[in-house]
Amino acid sequence: LDVSMDTWSYFRTCLASIWLHRFYIYSAVALGISLWIVIQFTTSKTKKKVTEPVRTEDKLVNGCATPQAKEVYVAAVKIFYGSQTGTAKRFAKALAEAVTSLNLPVEVINMGDYDPDDCLAEETTSRNVCVFLVATYTDGQPTESAAWFCKWLEEAANDFRVGKTYLKGLRYAVFGLGNSVYVDHYNTVGRRVDRWLWMLGASRVMTRTEGDCNTVQSRHGSIEGDFEAWKAKFLTRLQALCRGEKKPCSGKCKKGKCRSPGKQNKESSDHEHGASEHENTEVEELFETSSEEEADAEEAAGTNSVVDVEDLGNIMGHMKKAKSEHELQDGGVGRRENPGRKEEEEKREMITPALRDALTKQGYKLIGSHSGVKLCRWTKSMLRGRGGCYKHTFYGIESHRCMEATPSLACANKCVFCWRHHTNPVGTEWRWKMDQPEVILQEAIENHQNMIKQFRGVSGVKAARFEEALAVKHCALSLVGEPIMYPQINRFVRLLHQHSISSFLVTNAQFPEEIR
Repeated sequence: LDVSMDTWSYFRTCLASIWLHRFYIYSAVALGISLWIVIQFTTSKTKKKVTEPVRTEDKLVNGCATPQAKEVYVAAVKIFYGSQTGTAKRFAKALAEAVTSLNLPVEVINMGDYDPDDCLAEETTSRNVCVFLVATYTDGQPTESAAWFCKWLEEAANDFRVGKTYLKGLRYAVFGLGNSVYVDHYNTVGRRVDRWLWMLGASRVMTRTEGDCNTVQSRHGSIEGDFEAWKAKFLTRLQALCRGEKKPCSGKCKKGKCRSPGKQNKESSDHEHGASEHENTEVEELFETSSEEEADAEEAAGTNSVVDVEDLGNIMGHMKKAKSEHELQDGGVGRRENPGRKEEEEKREMITPALRDALTKQGYKLIGSHSGVKLCRWTKSMLRGRGGCYKHTFYGIESHRCMEATPSLACANKCVFCWRHHTNPVGTEWRWKMDQPEVILQEAIENHQNMIKQFRGVSGVKAARFEEALAVKHCALSLVGEPIMYPQINRFVRLLHQHSISSFLVTNAQFPEEIR
């Protein structure tokens, strides 16, 4: 009992002492917390000062941003080449070595092993710079390895279903390989690839350069010299891009031709001012005009742009006036007085030479004088083992075995919001020469099969589906125009069914008698 009393007395004495000196204890705790805060702040500030110079030093190596930097302006460089004799491939490897010396990732790609339908759109957000080394082969055609890539690019650039900003964000440069001895086809592939990329919204990092195998005309004595000069300029431009400098070309040059100050005269050859400019001008004219009446109306109205609905009355007035004057100049009164001559005049071919050129450049395979066939993008998709269109979802139609065609390229309307560039003819009744349905069907199947055969060996295409696609099992009469306007549409559909080909017809419902 005495021991327990002594312990309690001792404990109570300690508590009383702590209570009496509580002010000193509080002060010591506060001082300790303050010292801890100061030490933590000083340590973090010192670390920041030490690491900041490292980031600044590592940010630029040879003028290029490294992967450790926060802002990466150029992630990598992809070099595409299409070569027949090995020159473009050799140039691609040499350029890759030079780019590697700048501590940039680089990839060399054979166009024959690349699927643009799958991968090219990814380059719009990858921050890569794409370089195209393309050679012009026999008769101005691309090399065998680059043939499919160029065909895909051409169809995408001329297809109204592909947006004109499809490749917006892709940065590219083109070096063409050609021989000026062949004047008519000199570097046509390089020029076309450059223009098609531009038409799809891609941006040049520098003006296209054309290498010349003809040592007499070559700017630097040989195509190797042309390449070395271009390579030096490209590497300088690439370093500027790595530093975040903006490109000198805005990418909005008219007709796909760069007009950057001081660049055009230095880097574009004299051949471009002739053949290429004429070709670009021809393309624009064909896309913007579709008939003599439209051209007369635009000339009378003094504009080539889309007009407001309120102004359509004036446009139609000018059109009728121009048409009347045209008939009077060509003896239109005499034709009206001669029914036989009028009937003969009306039975002209639907597709004029200008329309034929325009539609062919958009990927149509024309049949006779008023029909056409074209591969649908869902056909291409299903050939690669992917999904089909809504007809596959709703009715079980296999898109890779479907032929998209039309027996009438003419449309009953000319809508101001039409996305088909107004290249198809317009008429509210059939007034053209007529081809027989048997001929249309036979040529449609042959043209469709020929387009399918171009997918043989293409990267990503399933062999089993390729074989199935050669046998047409369904026909979608929905390509363009008003197919039900064709006078022999019933015979044509019966022929399809006799060949065990199901039919799917799209109409704007402006011809109720034909629908019945």
